[in-house]
Amino acid sequence: MFLEYLFYVLVFPGFLFASVLGLIVGWVERKVSAKVQFRVGPPFFQNFYDVFKLMGKEIVLIKNSPYFLFIIAPIIAFASVTITATLVGMSFFYQVGFGADLLFIIYLTVIYSVSLIIGGSSTGNIYSSIGAGREMKMVLSDEVAFILVLLVPIIKAGYTINLAQIINFQANNGMIIGSASGIIAFIIGIICVQAKMGMQPFDIAEAETEIVEGPLMEYSGPLLAFWKLSHYIMYVFFPMLLVILFWGGANLNSVGNVIASIAKYLLVVVLLILIKNTNPRVRIDTALKFFWKYASPLAFIAVILAILGA
Repeated sequence: MFLEYLFYVLVFPGFLFASVLGLIVGWVERKVSAKVQFRVGPPFFQNFYDVFKLMGKEIVLIKNSPYFLFIIAPIIAFASVTITATLVGMSFFYQVGFGADLLFIIYLTVIYSVSLIIGGSSTGNIYSSIGAGREMKMVLSDEVAFILVLLVPIIKAGYTINLAQIINFQANNGMIIGSASGIIAFIIGIICVQAKMGMQPFDIAEAETEIVEGPLMEYSGPLLAFWKLSHYIMYVFFPMLLVILFWGGANLNSVGNVIASIAKYLLVVVLLILIKNTNPRVRIDTALKFFWKYASPLAFIAVILAILGA
């Protein structure tokens, strides 16, 4: 049993599978972005080359900085996204849930953001500190809307916080996105995922052209590779999570169902990429106002509709 769980975490659907698929989807995102900007874009294996190259580079530590926090932050972040990918992947591919796994996933996604805040704050660099502060504000703004979005499938499925049970409910009663509350929650969920992944228009904490990668500015070598790989793994489990919660998850019983499941996953990925390439970066105060004045109230309306059965 231990070896079986170890396989799930390290091979499929955990670390190895999520890393490879994330790097491939990350290449798709870079290639599409290049086409939009009339560039050629990177070769297929470019993301793999980048990560492997960083693994062989030297780790540069900042003088008079808390080394322990600086080093441990990306490791904790990477561990949190790997476990999240495993939990989501188990539900997506095997329709297997583990107790209150959806609640656990909420905590794990917050751990990544907290790790980014701690890592950026431990460098002593002004740009990193600004980025860490922005990430903190983003967490306080988008987390409320994200939790409200998750409440909709929880309520619709009979107040369960188990992903497998949410999938079973949709198999017997139809996809949650087919309801008014499900449509609203899915749209807000896409926007929240955009913010949690730090993609435009919410790449405010990193902001390459403004604060030069923000919290990641002083990172190098394997530690930077952990951050990059963690971001690519998010391309795997966030779209899968939305497919599970609103599109009934994956059905791998036949070739047609496999194609439909892949199409649902790719649809979410394409929506994320389209939003990224059609919207400029917003200011931090604009993002805060958007989530508190518009996204969260709309998500709350979706929760009310779900309670009323709509």
